[in-house]
Amino acid sequence: MSMRVAIIGCGLIGQKRAAHLPSGALRLCCDVNPERAAGLAARFPGAMASTSAAETVASDLVDVVMVATLNDALPEIAELAIKAGKHVLVEKPAALQSAVPARLETLAREQGVQVRVGYNHRYHPACLKAQEIIASGVIGPLMFLRARYGHGGRVGYDREWRADPVRSGGGELIDQGVHLIDLAGLFLGDFNSVSGHADTFYWDMPVDDNAFLSLRTAAGQTAWLHASCSEWKNLFSMEIYGRTGKLHWEGLGGSYGVERLTHYQMLPAMGPPDTTIHEYPRGDASWKIEMEEFAEDIRLGRTPVPGLKEARIALEVVEAIYQQSGFTAGRRPG
Repeated sequence: MSMRVAIIGCGLIGQKRAAHLPSGALRLCCDVNPERAAGLAARFPGAMASTSAAETVASDLVDVVMVATLNDALPEIAELAIKAGKHVLVEKPAALQSAVPARLETLAREQGVQVRVGYNHRYHPACLKAQEIIASGVIGPLMFLRARYGHGGRVGYDREWRADPVRSGGGELIDQGVHLIDLAGLFLGDFNSVSGHADTFYWDMPVDDNAFLSLRTAAGQTAWLHASCSEWKNLFSMEIYGRTGKLHWEGLGGSYGVERLTHYQMLPAMGPPDTTIHEYPRGDASWKIEMEEFAEDIRLGRTPVPGLKEARIALEVVEAIYQQSGFTAGRRPG
């Protein structure tokens, strides 16, 4: 289907969204910084710039709104767009509190619009291949997974918006950690037991720079997760264990290293497993695939997955860890 799209928030993520739209789809580029809005619009023939989110979502020129602002503005703009009858793709985490996606779910149903949440990691090639292998049954029922996701920050990182709980909602847990939570849920299902802690080890900021999670399903499957912005060398690693095999997804391309999925298949006699390596040196098409899925959501009138439900679930885990760690709304008291 043809989409007429507005992008609100013309920074790095907004630019990535624009780059993966069908030709001619982008109609409005909105940002509080007029130069940034105009700069993005200039790259797409027919697109116009705006600095008003309210006017953008109300425009008759668009039927889809993509929200790529800082965290604190995501839910307010998404709500405006839903009330205006527009389909919405809102970047993760979609809100700062889990109650907000739940409320937006109800509003979206009432308005008859589809709302997708930007968890593009689900569409990385290694993730898609892992799902294919798991669905084939060759590694048997899943038992547990462990995953790490981290980066090293940069000079001044602790003075950027992510270090401000009012704008970010928290630290590394609500930033990269929600990707780990979402992926763990994709593979293992819903978690009814959440434990762990978040802390600030290195950066001079009132939010967490490391979070350690142990999540369990009703069947006892466990996800053991660590999100860090004191990793120093950018890292993504997820190991998924079945009863008869293991999958190891590592790398995301770029500074995270070549993306690959290693399949270790147990033999009847056990010992060293058969090993198959799938490498993806040409990068991933996750942003493009996610956009195509969103177009199908709209065309079919289907509820997007991941959508507001999955955003709510991830935020419930974040809130539980912050509460257990003594953080208040992502901020360390005092």
